[in-house]
Amino acid sequence: MNDAPLPRCTPAPDCVREVVVAEWPSKKICHCLVSTSASSEHRVWADLPDSLLHLIIALLSSFHDLLAFIGTCHSWRAAVFSFPSSIYAFVFPPLHLKAGLRRANWHCNTSYNLLSNYKWHLCDLVRTNLSLRRSAPRNTPNYMRYLGCSYGHLIFSCVEHLLLVDVYTGTKVKPPKLHTNSDCVIDSAILMAPLSSSNSCLLLFSNLFIFQWQVVTNSWTDYPLVSEHFLIQIVLFKGQMFAIDFPQTLKTISLAPQPNVQEVDVVWGEDIVVGLNYDPWLVVCGDMLLMVDLVDDLISNGTFQVSRFDSSAEPAKWTKMEKLENWALFISLDRRSPTFSCMNPEIWGGKSNCIYVPSASKDSDEPWIVVELGQAVYSITRSDSYILEGKSNQLESLWVLPSLVYGVGQ
Repeated sequence: MNDAPLPRCTPAPDCVREVVVAEWPSKKICHCLVSTSASSEHRVWADLPDSLLHLIIALLSSFHDLLAFIGTCHSWRAAVFSFPSSIYAFVFPPLHLKAGLRRANWHCNTSYNLLSNYKWHLCDLVRTNLSLRRSAPRNTPNYMRYLGCSYGHLIFSCVEHLLLVDVYTGTKVKPPKLHTNSDCVIDSAILMAPLSSSNSCLLLFSNLFIFQWQVVTNSWTDYPLVSEHFLIQIVLFKGQMFAIDFPQTLKTISLAPQPNVQEVDVVWGEDIVVGLNYDPWLVVCGDMLLMVDLVDDLISNGTFQVSRFDSSAEPAKWTKMEKLENWALFISLDRRSPTFSCMNPEIWGGKSNCIYVPSASKDSDEPWIVVELGQAVYSITRSDSYILEGKSNQLESLWVLPSLVYGVGQ
């Protein structure tokens, strides 16, 4: 990682929340509610039981449709936020966030950019003609480094200053200042729950410590981190925190009752190629934990390899998957950005047994490509913007679900 010196940061008050309202162009899906029909007819639609509305919600095929459903009437909105996510699951894909800099700053070639110079487009894969243009808040002059994206929030740091930005609404949350020594380099960050949750906390990972901020508090707690390498990626799976570092060592992280980073005793299947040139991705796929590798050699010509973590074996084992069956995977450029999976993507016009990859090029005509498992990446494109390596201090294109989705069922 290129750690160029940072300009002096503008101080920020402890734990400040600011809100910017954004609107996504949409049409109501229940037109009778806004028509001149009799009030009795209005009540029929508004008084549908939650059990029926939950079945409808589970069939929504895009984030845009979810927004339209929420905007239909108060009772429908209430049904969304009582949606039992433990029983049902959304079938629509994540949004594509295409990152860039404001035109006046596009030529800047630096590891650190003014956060206020950033802009991004949120594109719905189901309705590609609709996109939301967002810019980072202009009244944020700090030079910020990207640390990750979690529960719909981009996470940035500038020395002792932290900032979380909602990708959809523009809401800013400023945690308390973090005071560390000069040897401590914050490398990644993750939220353990949505910010709207009462038990939400932000975790920062450095080469020496794990820092924890309970969202409703004004202080940080630090835990020593005993690890020879930076953690490449961290995911939450079945109530546990899993991480992977170089060289592809799987670990579990727990904070209670005592902080603990434990290496998982796992072996590799005989047909799995190990020791690749690229950092892998961890993807939670239903009740499976998957690892995605990009095999780039003279034979494979850039082919994805997917392995499933089999904890029932003794010892645990990575088992190669020849097909993803009715699943599609979404991997982001930066390993600290979220990964996603989607069952039966044909419902919204997607493809099963495929991996969706965003482009690193800000000027690419193809914002993403779709690669079938076993298909060579370079048979689709020769662009090196799809050669995905490591981490970046700057915001890169990624997949994301807005925080609104995670508030459902809360």
